[in-house]
Amino acid sequence: MKVQIVATHQCSHRANLERELNELGIAYEVLLVEENPDLLSRYQIRHSPNLVVDGQVVCRGQPTETQLRDLLMKPT
Repeated sequence: MKVQIVATHQCSHRANLERELNELGIAYEVLLVEENPDLLSRYQIRHSPNLVVDGQVVCRGQPTETQLRDLLMKPT
């Protein structure tokens, strides 16, 4: 599973999302729209942050911890 955070430099929620992913033990990559402007049209981004999993936007904006668990944690 490839997890990416697509956000702006000024996104105030990105740090929280990164912390929550770290706490869940989920590896991720941060892609900044200022450095990757093609992401705006590819993912139809209007707000930040966006959570992309395997090339699909699964959450726009700051997800709750419960949403993250539901989206990313596989049942054992």
